[in-house]
Amino acid sequence: MPSGKQQGFILLGMLCLLVIAGYVLTQASARWSDVVQRQREQELLKVGDTIRKAIGRYYNATPGVVKQYPPNLEALLYDDRFPTPQRYLRKLYIDPMTQREGWGIVVAPSGGVMGINSLSGDKPFKQKNFRPIYQEFEDKEYYAEWFFVYVEDYRS
Repeated sequence: MPSGKQQGFILLGMLCLLVIAGYVLTQASARWSDVVQRQREQELLKVGDTIRKAIGRYYNATPGVVKQYPPNLEALLYDDRFPTPQRYLRKLYIDPMTQREGWGIVVAPSGGVMGINSLSGDKPFKQKNFRPIYQEFEDKEYYAEWFFVYVEDYRS
């Protein structure tokens, strides 16, 4: 049977072990959170580009000389301007950063949706080395400042 002094040291050792384990778990949790955010950031770039391209396909498929942007994002799912309806997206994606439905909408000067942006106020990890079409994303403070806009002159 350990003496009172030995029990005190054992208790103190166990307490130190718990503090160290708590610190290690906290650090691991923070790193895991960063990994998840980076994955969501990559998903935002992919989804945003997919929606931007779908808007471009809708715009370029407009019959006649005067091109039109889709009136809303739902029009990308089912474009009934033709005898055989067209589909430019299979589904409406959620915002990877907020994990919710809904996007910020960039309205074209002539009306319609010419682009989207995330509604997240989080600071991006990625600050440099964007594709040329997304150079304006560099050094932005928030994901909400990343605008995925279809402009006729740009090429995918």
